Amino acid sequence: MSQQTTHEQYYVPDQSKWPIIATVALLVTFYGLGSWFNDLKAGRDESSGPMIFFAGALLIAYMMFGWFGSVVKESRAGLYSAQMDRSFRWGMSWFIFSEVMFFLAFFGALFYIRYWAGPWLAGEGDKGISNMLWPGFEYTWPLLNTPDPKLYPAPEGTISAWGLPLINTILLVSSSFTLTWAHHALRKNNRQHLKLGLALTVLLGAAFLVLQIEEYVHAYTELGLTLGSGIYGATFFMLTGFHGAHVTMGAIILTVMLVRILRGHFSPEQHFGFEAAAWYWHFVDVVWIALFVFVYVI
Repeated sequence: MSQQTTHEQYYVPDQSKWPIIATVALLVTFYGLGSWFNDLKAGRDESSGPMIFFAGALLIAYMMFGWFGSVVKESRAGLYSAQMDRSFRWGMSWFIFSEVMFFLAFFGALFYIRYWAGPWLAGEGDKGISNMLWPGFEYTWPLLNTPDPKLYPAPEGTISAWGLPLINTILLVSSSFTLTWAHHALRKNNRQHLKLGLALTVLLGAAFLVLQIEEYVHAYTELGLTLGSGIYGATFFMLTGFHGAHVTMGAIILTVMLVRILRGHFSPEQHFGFEAAAWYWHFVDVVWIALFVFVYVI
């Protein structure tokens, strides 16, 4: 069997350093994140968690550019077959499914706190005896009166849904339309509309991130709404922060797609790299709509 025939069946790449680099990078990143959030100082005046976290994030970025760069080179060399294309599609589908479950767990925590644990602490429900922990505690949501204000200072207010969050919703929904426009242009081999649609998508994503940073600054400096301001602050930043991280990752991916398109990559027949990026971005958009409804509005 010739080498070309083997590639038409299924391409098996050479041994790679990237999986072990990815493993080390994830270990360093999550160790740094855990140290940062738990303020582990190890005898120092300040926690080294942020520095370790950002070192791990840089290592992840190095790994992703290197690994995906190898995949791009192999693809453009014509080494991939129809079977390999199906493998990529299944892999991306399962990855997005894992991300769905990731956010479902966070939404589950939010709903559990809002509709069960919080009322129990106020003496409501079949486990209302829990109110012995903080007698006199009255539960409301958003939680602006924490059970132990000395340990968890309550925020002075919340973010209105009809300000920056609404604008960000419009931006992300609009970005889904511009990305779909770009995708249709690629299928029709309209390179000009493809470039314009994808560039607009990247700009809309960047605008979303800028406004979210502005929202966070407002929350921390003017409202006292922080990660340490009780369970409301913790769930708010957990959900919106992880979503913001996904938007950041998606914007980087789409920027890479834009650079590849400017260099002449992709064709109407073969462009799964672009499709995978589009799947991811649409998923991020759908998650934000759920966040807007359940975190900001309700």
